Amino acid sequence: MSFSALIPARLASTRLPRKPLADIGGLPMVVRVARRAALSGAARVVVAADDDAIVEACTAHGVQALLTRADHASGSDRLAEACVALGLDGNDLVVNVQGDEPLIDPDLIARSAALLEQRRDCVMATAAHAIDDPADFRNPNVVKLVVDAQGRALYFSRAPIPHWRDAPSASALPAVTAPLRHIGLYAYRAGFLRRFPSLAPAPLERIEALEQLRVLWHGEHIAVHLSASAPGPGVDTPEDLERVRRLLAADRPGAAAASA
Repeated sequence: MSFSALIPARLASTRLPRKPLADIGGLPMVVRVARRAALSGAARVVVAADDDAIVEACTAHGVQALLTRADHASGSDRLAEACVALGLDGNDLVVNVQGDEPLIDPDLIARSAALLEQRRDCVMATAAHAIDDPADFRNPNVVKLVVDAQGRALYFSRAPIPHWRDAPSASALPAVTAPLRHIGLYAYRAGFLRRFPSLAPAPLERIEALEQLRVLWHGEHIAVHLSASAPGPGVDTPEDLERVRRLLAADRPGAAAASA
């Protein structure tokens, strides 16, 4: 199996200015993400940036990067442009690795790509893990999903799904099966990724603010890899950044792997 790992990176961030360039143990965050992605066995890792400063930082650390338009509405739109620039099309496999996941598990990237290669009935694959904390289940910032019997996504929501009608208390988790937390990692066939920006945004996508609902709205399928564990924390805020710095500082072997 051969796949490309593409990392969308946008310099502007409301909660954490210049986030891709934030220093983590002596490396820009986007470079750490790229080096983790390279450990997945990807044929190539490319950062799709919206600013020359990101491209220059990547180049300085030996990471391939290309400049894309600054006005893209989403990371998927940015990667669609990158697919054209890289000559990817048709059944070429692409994994969208978020640029603010410096602790991403390389094996999760590889497994998502492998799942999509196997599932010819799906245009995308993503990942999820079981929720065991009722607070996470209720948290609208934690995206949940439900799947069908074939392991394909039925729906994504910020609401607690599935709803346990006969729960003994409002805080109880569903009894039949553990609810699933979505992991924001996507594998695509490049042909579909190039087509994605031309699909009309879905009403449900606007309500939930979840662009993957556009895929389901237009009748396409998303395969879901069930991970045995939660991924490392991402970085959205200054507090998140400090947390990741502490985790890497406390785990020198992990820090060394991320810098390799």
